[in-house]
Amino acid sequence: MTVAKNTICLWYDKDAEAAARFYAEVFPDSAVTSVHRAPTDYPAGKAGDVITVQFTVAGVPCLGLNGGPMFKQTEAFSFQIATDDQEETDRYWNAIVGNGGQESACGWCKDKWGISWQITPRVLTEALAIGGDEAKRAFTAMMTMTKIDVAAIEAARRG
Repeated sequence: MTVAKNTICLWYDKDAEAAARFYAEVFPDSAVTSVHRAPTDYPAGKAGDVITVQFTVAGVPCLGLNGGPMFKQTEAFSFQIATDDQEETDRYWNAIVGNGGQESACGWCKDKWGISWQITPRVLTEALAIGGDEAKRAFTAMMTMTKIDVAAIEAARRG
């Protein structure tokens, strides 16, 4: 087993393995690569409890740590997933929200473990990068959305 030079560590209460397996089912280029269990009893658990899970999400190496309820996730960290069309946007959004997650604004949603996701169609990112009036129109349209509506962003870009 090779450990990446830089790995994102995500703190979970107790469900790192379930979260990692969910991400591996939903996103391409994602997998659970190893599950590490406590070799002995410890103050917060028993021998055999899952302590860490190594996984990738869309090619990004991650480590899920079952650290207990002390720390909670916030929107200060999120995964941004670029999508190519409405079908892909809907698929990821619906998977996260439909699995106990919640919708937020402007393409953001949160999974049931508290991890934030930005499901961002490339058409929106491209419009914002162009700048000027096209970016203003796309940004104004985005501000009214929860899940991003690709057709509405395309219409806003055209004016």
